[in-house]
Amino acid sequence: MPRIPITDSISIDEDELSESFVLASGPGGQNVNKVSSAVQLRFDVAHSPSLRDDVRARLIVLSGQRLTKDGVLIIVSRAHRTQERNRADARAKLSELITRAATPPKPRRPTKPTKASKRRRLESKVARGKLKQNRTRVRDD
Repeated sequence: MPRIPITDSISIDEDELSESFVLASGPGGQNVNKVSSAVQLRFDVAHSPSLRDDVRARLIVLSGQRLTKDGVLIIVSRAHRTQERNRADARAKLSELITRAATPPKPRRPTKPTKASKRRRLESKVARGKLKQNRTRVRDD
Protein backbone atom coordinates (compact mmCIF):
# COMPACT_ATOMS: atom_id res chain seq x y z
CA MET A 1 0.00 0.00 0.00
CA PRO A 2 1.41 3.40 -0.94
CA ARG A 3 1.94 5.83 1.91
CA ILE A 4 1.87 9.61 1.79
CA PRO A 5 4.77 11.13 3.77
CA ILE A 6 3.74 14.07 5.98
CA THR A 7 6.65 14.55 8.38
CA ASP A 8 9.69 12.44 9.24
CA SER A 9 7.67 10.39 11.73
CA ILE A 10 4.16 10.54 10.21
CA SER A 11 2.94 9.01 6.97
CA ILE A 12 -0.63 8.21 5.96
CA ASP A 13 -1.92 5.19 4.05
CA GLU A 14 -3.68 5.88 0.73
CA ASP A 15 -6.55 3.70 2.00
CA GLU A 16 -7.25 6.16 4.85
CA LEU A 17 -8.23 8.86 2.34
CA SER A 18 -11.42 8.88 0.32
CA GLU A 19 -11.98 11.35 -2.49
CA SER A 20 -15.15 12.34 -4.27
CA PHE A 21 -15.40 14.72 -7.19
CA VAL A 22 -18.21 17.27 -7.40
CA LEU A 23 -19.20 20.11 -9.70
CA ALA A 24 -17.21 23.24 -9.01
CA SER A 25 -18.15 26.86 -9.38
CA GLY A 26 -15.67 29.36 -10.72
CA PRO A 27 -13.35 29.28 -13.74
CA GLY A 28 -13.89 26.75 -16.51
CA GLY A 29 -16.25 28.32 -19.02
CA GLN A 30 -18.84 25.94 -20.49
CA ASN A 31 -16.79 23.03 -19.15
CA VAL A 32 -17.66 23.92 -15.53
CA ASN A 33 -21.20 22.56 -15.87
CA LYS A 34 -20.12 19.21 -17.34
CA VAL A 35 -17.00 18.13 -15.48
CA SER A 36 -16.76 17.36 -11.76
CA SER A 37 -13.42 19.00 -11.03
CA ALA A 38 -13.78 19.99 -7.36
CA VAL A 39 -12.43 17.49 -4.84
CA GLN A 40 -13.82 16.54 -1.44
CA LEU A 41 -11.06 14.77 0.48
CA ARG A 42 -12.17 12.82 3.57
CA PHE A 43 -9.79 11.67 6.31
CA ASP A 44 -11.00 9.86 9.43
CA VAL A 45 -9.03 11.64 12.15
CA ALA A 46 -10.73 9.88 15.06
CA HIS A 47 -9.91 6.35 13.88
CA SER A 48 -6.65 6.83 11.96
CA PRO A 49 -3.90 4.39 13.04
CA SER A 50 -1.24 6.67 11.51
CA LEU A 51 -1.63 9.45 14.08
CA ARG A 52 -0.35 9.57 17.65
CA ASP A 53 -2.89 10.61 20.28
CA ASP A 54 -1.32 14.04 20.92
CA VAL A 55 -1.23 14.84 17.18
CA ARG A 56 -4.83 13.62 16.82
CA ALA A 57 -6.01 15.91 19.64
CA ARG A 58 -4.27 18.96 18.16
CA LEU A 59 -5.57 18.13 14.66
CA ILE A 60 -9.13 17.95 15.97
CA VAL A 61 -8.74 21.43 17.46
CA LEU A 62 -7.11 22.84 14.31
CA SER A 63 -9.76 21.35 11.99
CA GLY A 64 -12.60 23.41 13.42
CA GLN A 65 -15.67 23.49 11.15
CA ARG A 66 -14.13 21.04 8.66
CA LEU A 67 -14.50 18.17 11.15
CA THR A 68 -17.76 16.21 11.29
CA LYS A 69 -19.32 14.86 14.49
CA ASP A 70 -17.95 11.42 13.59
CA GLY A 71 -14.38 12.76 13.53
CA VAL A 72 -13.99 12.86 9.74
CA LEU A 73 -12.01 15.77 8.33
CA ILE A 74 -13.41 17.10 5.02
CA ILE A 75 -11.16 19.24 2.85
CA VAL A 76 -12.65 20.80 -0.29
CA SER A 77 -10.50 22.12 -3.11
CA ARG A 78 -12.01 23.85 -6.12
CA ALA A 79 -9.40 26.49 -6.94
CA HIS A 80 -8.13 24.89 -10.16
CA ARG A 81 -9.77 23.79 -13.43
CA THR A 82 -8.55 20.19 -13.39
CA GLN A 83 -9.25 17.30 -11.04
CA GLU A 84 -5.57 16.46 -10.67
CA ARG A 85 -4.55 19.95 -9.56
CA ASN A 86 -7.48 20.15 -7.12
CA ARG A 87 -6.60 16.68 -5.82
CA ALA A 88 -2.96 17.71 -5.28
CA ASP A 89 -4.12 20.95 -3.63
CA ALA A 90 -6.44 19.08 -1.22
CA ARG A 91 -3.66 16.65 -0.28
CA ALA A 92 -1.28 19.57 0.27
CA LYS A 93 -3.86 21.23 2.57
CA LEU A 94 -4.21 17.98 4.54
CA SER A 95 -0.44 17.59 4.77
CA GLU A 96 0.00 21.18 5.98
CA LEU A 97 -2.74 20.75 8.59
CA ILE A 98 -1.22 17.54 9.97
CA THR A 99 2.26 19.11 9.96
CA ARG A 100 0.94 22.02 12.06
CA ALA A 101 -0.72 19.55 14.43
CA ALA A 102 2.51 17.52 14.71
CA THR A 103 4.51 20.42 16.12
CA PRO A 104 3.82 20.68 19.85
CA PRO A 105 2.91 24.14 21.16
CA LYS A 106 5.66 26.14 22.80
CA PRO A 107 5.14 26.12 26.58
CA ARG A 108 4.50 29.49 28.19
CA ARG A 109 7.17 30.61 30.59
CA PRO A 110 5.61 32.67 33.39
CA THR A 111 7.21 36.07 33.98
CA LYS A 112 6.90 38.67 36.70
CA PRO A 113 6.18 42.34 36.08
CA THR A 114 9.23 44.60 36.23
CA LYS A 115 9.66 47.28 38.88
CA ALA A 116 9.28 49.98 36.25
CA SER A 117 5.97 48.56 35.02
CA LYS A 118 4.67 48.35 38.60
CA ARG A 119 5.70 51.99 39.18
CA ARG A 120 4.02 53.14 35.94
CA ARG A 121 0.84 51.28 36.88
CA LEU A 122 0.70 52.93 40.31
CA GLU A 123 1.45 56.38 38.87
CA SER A 124 -1.37 56.02 36.34
CA LYS A 125 -3.75 54.95 39.14
CA VAL A 126 -2.80 58.02 41.18
CA ALA A 127 -3.23 60.30 38.15
CA ARG A 128 -6.64 58.78 37.40
CA GLY A 129 -7.68 59.24 41.04
CA LYS A 130 -6.67 62.92 40.97
CA LEU A 131 -8.60 63.44 37.74
CA LYS A 132 -11.73 61.96 39.30
CA GLN A 133 -11.22 63.96 42.50
CA ASN A 134 -11.13 67.19 40.48
CA ARG A 135 -14.58 66.38 39.07
CA THR A 136 -16.28 66.61 42.48
CA ARG A 137 -18.20 69.70 43.54
CA VAL A 138 -16.41 72.33 45.56
CA ARG A 139 -18.18 73.01 48.87
CA ASP A 140 -18.12 76.40 50.55
CA ASP A 141 -17.74 76.01 54.33
